[in-house]
Amino acid sequence: MEKLVDFLKMIKFEHSIFALPFAFTGAIIAANGLPTFQQILWIVVAMVGARSGAMGLNRVIDAEIDRENPRTANREIPAGKISKKEAIIYILISFAAYEYATYKLNKLSFLLSPIPLIIFFLYSYTKRFTALCHVVLGMALGLAPIGAYVAITGRIDLPIVIMGLGVLFWVAGFDVIYAIQDIQYDREKGLFSIPRFLGVNGSLWVARLFHMVAFSLFILVKYLQPMGIFYLIGVVGSGLFMIYEHYILKKSNLKKLNMAFFNINAYISIIIFLATTTDIFLRG
Repeated sequence: MEKLVDFLKMIKFEHSIFALPFAFTGAIIAANGLPTFQQILWIVVAMVGARSGAMGLNRVIDAEIDRENPRTANREIPAGKISKKEAIIYILISFAAYEYATYKLNKLSFLLSPIPLIIFFLYSYTKRFTALCHVVLGMALGLAPIGAYVAITGRIDLPIVIMGLGVLFWVAGFDVIYAIQDIQYDREKGLFSIPRFLGVNGSLWVARLFHMVAFSLFILVKYLQPMGIFYLIGVVGSGLFMIYEHYILKKSNLKKLNMAFFNINAYISIIIFLATTTDIFLRG
């Protein structure tokens, strides 16, 4: 049990709050209401399995980098709480659960299931060769609403792809902000990130640009789907939270970076999910 707790800490299970609400949003849109219990069950298994395996994979691949970085040296693998072998076992179990869940959902979900795994593997190495690592992370999380939509409908449609792109730029924006903490370390070790090359101010401007693009894409979904007034209110609310995120970063001189990263972005994903759900159920 202690090892399981350490594994949950290693994969930052609480950060599921970023992608899981968007997966549910995609499922609600696809079903135009409430999906069946079995669909919800297997979507949750797929999401938790994919994310747990992806985070575990990243921790194993980055173990040496984490060990040398004072900010991450106390993570479970560098600290010796979990061995690489144990982590790999957890990763394989997680990915097996993900694959089985996609198999239980529908044929297209299963056929497309290797794509996220390839992106997860690629992301874990991106800091070694490209400053666009933040975009690749966004791509990984942006698959959440698309994957859930495919799980319900067995097809891919433009509106959900646009929502996935919105998630991509939203995640890339807050990951750029989060990476500001490691500017000095990235420069010393030759790792790639937008903050390493553009510094704090340049990175904040890139994050603002990414978030403006994300907001625009979420708005576009309303007209492509189409969605109603409650969805629009939710997206506007999420946009206000993005503005507030950048406001407190500027006002606090980055001292509230962790609050901006976790608390505010958690609200954004939940608000859009609740707004979408309200919109569809009241229209239905």
